[in-house]
Amino acid sequence: MPLPQVVRRLPFDPYLAALLGTVALAALLPASGAAATVVSDAADGAVALLFLLYGARLSTREALDGLKQWRLHGTVLAVTFVLFPLLGLASRALVPGLLSPQLYQGLLFLTLLPSTVQSSIAFTSIARGNAAAAVCSATFSSLVGIVLTPLLAAALLSTQGGISAGSVLGIVEQLLLPFLVGQLLRRWISGWMGRNRRVLGLVDRGSILLVVYSAFSAGVVGGIWSKLPLPRLGALLLVEAVLLAVALGCTVLVGRRLGFDRGDRIALVFCGSKKSLAAGLPMASVLFPGSAALMALPLMLFHQLQLMVCAVLARRWSAEALPEPSPVPVAAGARGTAA
Repeated sequence: MPLPQVVRRLPFDPYLAALLGTVALAALLPASGAAATVVSDAADGAVALLFLLYGARLSTREALDGLKQWRLHGTVLAVTFVLFPLLGLASRALVPGLLSPQLYQGLLFLTLLPSTVQSSIAFTSIARGNAAAAVCSATFSSLVGIVLTPLLAAALLSTQGGISAGSVLGIVEQLLLPFLVGQLLRRWISGWMGRNRRVLGLVDRGSILLVVYSAFSAGVVGGIWSKLPLPRLGALLLVEAVLLAVALGCTVLVGRRLGFDRGDRIALVFCGSKKSLAAGLPMASVLFPGSAALMALPLMLFHQLQLMVCAVLARRWSAEALPEPSPVPVAAGARGTAA
């Protein structure tokens, strides 16, 4: 196969290229002094707008209808907020052999995050799974995560100075309140949002890029790169690959053990094995203002890893779901002639 075709077929997310470019920009031209304050304030405003739009997108009626599949949604929540954190706590045994204390903190924070929404739905649809169930499961996970992730972080993460009650309230103020405002405004702006999805997609991604630039600018000014030798990054990738493999394997086994049909098993795998970059980066910037870049780095690496692996799985399961072509009947005379 020609090289250009190989490159096009790789499950590489173009958005990750934008994220890496933003990190490179922060390394070369970090915002500092008064400019850093302006960028930080702009990032806070962009995140509030992002979650307002999330709230306006969610149909309350669809969410209530989705509660009918409570076994599936409960299993996704259990994997996301119980299994993953337990795996994160178990990874403490890798410090300091494979992971530095700072990278371990970021890895543990990663395990506390909710599931993604867009990619979970997209991969479930590609694999011919229950896309409607994926919409509800991923949405419920995101809603629960706005409240539960800061509480878990406060209980399990021991950072410099700890996580204060003010930081947890900051998450509520910056993420949950705009989400609720979006719900209240939905009846007036949902139609306009449906007609301008492309523009709103740019707002979604642009908001996250601004948060990344703000966090990594602060990290560069604080000397983040001197704390990240390449062998440590390689070890982190290896640990994250094992973490993802365990999550995928557990969701497959649990789905079969609970008797879910094929469509629900696929939704469980894709909703239960992912962690949200869109929720994680804003939370890291609020909870860890002095070390947001280090805390977000494991999440950014896991983001690309989960996309690559899940893209391969989705294509494979999609091919398996395609019906085999029916055999063409052969007339008796033709059968005799062939003989």
